[in-house]
Amino acid sequence: VGLSALPAELRAAVRALVGDLDSLFTALGLREESFAVGALSRVVAAELASYAPAKNRRRTATNKASVIFVDRTLDLAGAVGHHGDNLAEKILSVLPKLPGHKTDVMVNMVELTALQTTDETCSIIAPGCLAQPNDPAAKALWESFMNLKQKEAVMEARRHLVEAASRENLPIKMSMGEVTPEQLSSYIQLFKNNLKALENHCGLLQLVLATVQTLKHPQTSKWDNFLAFERLLLQTIGESEMPSVLNQLLPMIKSYNKRTKDDYACEDFLVLLVYIYSVVGEIKCGKELDAAEEEVKKALVKAICDEPEPSPLLQKIT
Repeated sequence: VGLSALPAELRAAVRALVGDLDSLFTALGLREESFAVGALSRVVAAELASYAPAKNRRRTATNKASVIFVDRTLDLAGAVGHHGDNLAEKILSVLPKLPGHKTDVMVNMVELTALQTTDETCSIIAPGCLAQPNDPAAKALWESFMNLKQKEAVMEARRHLVEAASRENLPIKMSMGEVTPEQLSSYIQLFKNNLKALENHCGLLQLVLATVQTLKHPQTSKWDNFLAFERLLLQTIGESEMPSVLNQLLPMIKSYNKRTKDDYACEDFLVLLVYIYSVVGEIKCGKELDAAEEEVKKALVKAICDEPEPSPLLQKIT
């Protein structure tokens, strides 16, 4: 891909960037040697190499420097991807955000009260959260959520809960085998009527409740589907051209009245498309790709237009 193959706006942006870089290197008195990682980086490096003012500068500059240009498209893959078997990332993605915070979530605390309600949006009880700086056990458990695989992290949650209950002389029965959300909930119930135990281990209980609510959340199964599909895409991209990848995606784009709870919504496809185009690298343009992209566009536009109540994201896009 050369500069001439880029859209006009991007060509102008590259030229402006090259001009700014040359001004910076002139101020620093640099004679650079450029390296590039990625398609767009190669365009920028090549344009800088052939830029007339830069050639003149390099003849007289006294300071040598190596400059590495790196494409940032994989940063997008990091933002939209579903990465591995990590409980912390699932909790942060699935549970609602704590008001006024970007990196913490609301944990529903109703289960620890005598309040009887099936309303998940009940706001009578103040929500819990993940940040527990004054609770060593909770901090250690959160470290486990971030560093261990989900199965191991959930077992750590059970272990911490059992140890806390034992210290408070609560009648807990340790069971072996797989940890279930129901089992964790039954352990949490032991603390419910013991205010001293509740106070002593409140931070830990909030993290375990976050675990239970995440494991029970319908979005968690979709998360696992996303992860499996992304792995399949990576395999397919390695073996096929972009048109065949898009053709695989096409039948999965369904309008609202044809979707089941297990099907992807419009927002999900936007996330998948960002992921695909971020990881695929250089794409060979041609009639086949144009046709495949056009079909995906048509299906996606129809699905968006058929939404009875578009989400805030879709409203913003449209």
